[in-house]
Amino acid sequence: MQREGSALHGVGVVFLKELSDHFISIRMRVLEWIVVLVGVLAVFNAIQQVKETTAEDPFLFLKLFTTAREGLPFTFVSFLSILVPLIAIGMSFDSINGEHNRRTLSRILAQPIYRDALLFGKFLAGLFTLSVCFVALWLLVIGLGLYVLGLPPSSEELVRALIFLFVTIAYAGVWLALGMLFSIVFRSAATAVLVSLGLWLFLLIWPTFAPYLAIAASPSSDEETLILAAQYLQRLSPNILYGETVVAILNPTTRSLGPIYLSQLQGAVLGAPMPLGESMMIAWPQIVGLVAGTILLFVLGYVIFQRQEVRA
Repeated sequence: MQREGSALHGVGVVFLKELSDHFISIRMRVLEWIVVLVGVLAVFNAIQQVKETTAEDPFLFLKLFTTAREGLPFTFVSFLSILVPLIAIGMSFDSINGEHNRRTLSRILAQPIYRDALLFGKFLAGLFTLSVCFVALWLLVIGLGLYVLGLPPSSEELVRALIFLFVTIAYAGVWLALGMLFSIVFRSAATAVLVSLGLWLFLLIWPTFAPYLAIAASPSSDEETLILAAQYLQRLSPNILYGETVVAILNPTTRSLGPIYLSQLQGAVLGAPMPLGESMMIAWPQIVGLVAGTILLFVLGYVIFQRQEVRA
């Protein structure tokens, strides 16, 4: 009990210290402004497109997240799928090796702060900082929609938008844990950020190579089997998991995230929206995959950190 109390105290101390550092750091201010400016630009363009093309739509507010102005390839969700990993990696790539390089890690661990408390505190502070940033951006989007469209979102639209917010935070948690993992593995902050960004770029283009890998690895020549194998391989990328979850949550007419069979279309009205519960059932495996990826990366970093030697 004494160790548990000391560990919780250590997590709280590290959490508050890291939170203070994040909120006053120039790096975090720059990243936040980039997200806000790009996000507002994407939403403003979406609002213009919605006002021009949409007349009667029960999910008008959700289109603010998924609609792009004609001639622009990116939606608000597309911008987030690219910027969220960059922000999370930018916050965590030097979280541990920075302490090594400043010669402060041994002094921190000489205090009644355990290694697990240090990792938990740093991760929770980073995730909380990202959550505050995304909540503020989410409220800004809702506020702009209310001001320009002049219509309040329905209760289902609001719940779907809230689920989208939580999924975005979970998506950020994956990249935050990845950046922290490489910060533990590599003593050089430059190496850690380069490897993290390199892996992000590889996972960004991974869906292009997955079908060819499925064809090479699968002995079956059945087209349906190859399509399913390619989809499973593509879902190794957090970007795909996030994109599929967003499609299921923000587009209520989505009936499946894979091949659609005739049995799924029996009795269905073409273009009819799905209930929120059924949309959640469709997106649930992807949501679990994002959370599981965060836990797996954090645990891997924890195990490696526990085995490392800390020198003064």
